[in-house]
Amino acid sequence: MDNTPTTPVPPTASTPAPGTATAGSAPSGLLAGKVAFITGAGRGIGAAAARLFAREGAKVLLAARTETQLKAVTEEVRAAGGTAEYVVCDLADPASVRAAVDRTVRLYGRLDVAFNNGATSVPPNAVDAVPQADFDLLYAVNLRGPWLAMAAEVAAIRATAGSGAIVNNSSVGSLRGNPELPAYGAMKRAVNSLTESAAVTYGPEGIRVNAIAPGGTLTEMIHDWAEHSPGLLDRITAHTPLRRAADPAEIAEAAAWLLSDRSSYVTGTVLRVDGGAAA
Repeated sequence: MDNTPTTPVPPTASTPAPGTATAGSAPSGLLAGKVAFITGAGRGIGAAAARLFAREGAKVLLAARTETQLKAVTEEVRAAGGTAEYVVCDLADPASVRAAVDRTVRLYGRLDVAFNNGATSVPPNAVDAVPQADFDLLYAVNLRGPWLAMAAEVAAIRATAGSGAIVNNSSVGSLRGNPELPAYGAMKRAVNSLTESAAVTYGPEGIRVNAIAPGGTLTEMIHDWAEHSPGLLDRITAHTPLRRAADPAEIAEAAAWLLSDRSSYVTGTVLRVDGGAAA
């Protein structure tokens, strides 16, 4: 056997670099050729996901409550060469959620992947001090909303693409006691359970369902929390081995991988994207 080491040959016109599209080849990109539905896409992690998914080749449908934010992100995606549309959607309104998923299919003819990112927050309080109205809001948006979306997404994937993937946005706060945001953590922990149950139910059909559990991330939501909890960002940083908060784009990267065919044997998992905070 000849064990003589060989010198790598640099790419030429006849030997393109890995991942480079050529004439007649399949389009490049982690989500190339896929149609993606994203909730909470007007800002934060959802907006970062819309930009990233489009760069990775997906046609994206952005959904959120605030049209001005949706329009701005949609125009940004288009200006960068991506394909994007938007729909105003209130996760607390079941009809609105179903209509948003249906619009994706009407616009693009199919649904391949979905990122259920949208959520709301309330001021921090101990368990016995959480107002019932706050608890009910968190239930309607952060738990019932993803449940409604998953049901509609599974139906759309079945009817069009046949197989696909769904990612739910949870929280590292769902994996342990959450004394400042107990109701928020409870809803996110329930999302983890729904994710696992859906993965078991729809896996035989080729529909994968996973969740991500972000740690401290620099979004409007965490800044709102910090206003009620002085020193919050410093505490989060001190308890994170990487010694910093995440950028929303870093969380979007994890969602993109789980939605892509690169994670084809991953389902039913809650992936921590927390800089080691829960280690």
